[in-house]
Amino acid sequence: MSDYTKITETPSNYDGLELMDTQAILENMNREDQKVALAVQQAIPQITKLVDAIVPRFLDGGRLFYIGAGTSGRLGILDASEIPPTYGLPHERVIGLIAGGDIAIRKSVEHAEDDTTQAWKDLMEHQMTENDTVVGIAASGTTPYVLGGIKDARAKGLLTAGITNNPGSPLAGLAEIPIEINVGPEFVTGSTRMKSGTSQKLALNMISTALMIRIGRVKGNKMVNMQLSNNKLVDRGTRYVMEGLQVDYEKAQAILKEHGSVKKALEAMREGGSEQ
Repeated sequence: MSDYTKITETPSNYDGLELMDTQAILENMNREDQKVALAVQQAIPQITKLVDAIVPRFLDGGRLFYIGAGTSGRLGILDASEIPPTYGLPHERVIGLIAGGDIAIRKSVEHAEDDTTQAWKDLMEHQMTENDTVVGIAASGTTPYVLGGIKDARAKGLLTAGITNNPGSPLAGLAEIPIEINVGPEFVTGSTRMKSGTSQKLALNMISTALMIRIGRVKGNKMVNMQLSNNKLVDRGTRYVMEGLQVDYEKAQAILKEHGSVKKALEAMREGGSEQ
C-alpha cells in the first residue's frame, strides 16, 4: 500500500468540542459542511468522464453497481434504491452492494470490510458483463472489500471508478476513473459519516441523475418515468400531464392512470392528436 497522508484521519480543525454549547457545535459543523460542495465541484471533470463512459454501456444493457462498506455502502444502496421509483427503471439496472450483505445496512458486521475477495463474489451473483460499471466508494480509499472488488472488476474488463476522500489513496490508483473529493478533516476527527459521507452522497446524486437525464428518463425538467407508487407521485404526475396537455386535473389524472406514466400519457395523447 502506498505511503500517503490520510486526510480523513487528520485532527479536526476544532478542539474541546465537549466544552461548546449546542449552538456553537452546530455553527461549527455547518461552517465545515459549507466546504463540501466546493470540494465536490473540483471533482466534476472526473464525474463527467465517468457518466459519459457509462451512458453507451448502459444503453447497451449494462448496469451500474456501487460497492462499499459501512456508511459508504449504505449511501450506494440508498442511491440505487431510489432509481426505480424516481425514473421507472427495474431494480436490477442500478445495484448497491455492501460488505456483510443486507444485514449490514442496519447493523455493523464485524470484519466484513476486510475480505478482499468477497466483493467480486457478491458481484458475480449478478452475472457480470463487460457493459457493466462498478463504482467503489470508500472515504479512506483503503477498504479491502472495495479495493478487491475494483481490482477484480477492472481485470475482467469492466469500467471501474472509485469515490474517495483521500487523494492518492490505493482506491484512486486502482480505479480506471478516480473521483477524489478532499473535504479536509472531519469536525469529529475521523468521523467520515460527516463531511466525507455528505460529499459521497452529492457525487452519487450527480452520477445517477446525470445518467438518467442522458439516457432519456427526464423530459424538460420532469421525472416523466417515475412509478405511480403512492398518492404523492400520482398527484405530481397528474400535474405534469395537466401542464403538458393543457387539460384539467380530473382529465389529466384519468389519462395518467390509463397509460401508467407521464411519458406514455403524453406520447399517446400527442400521437393520437386528441384529448380523447
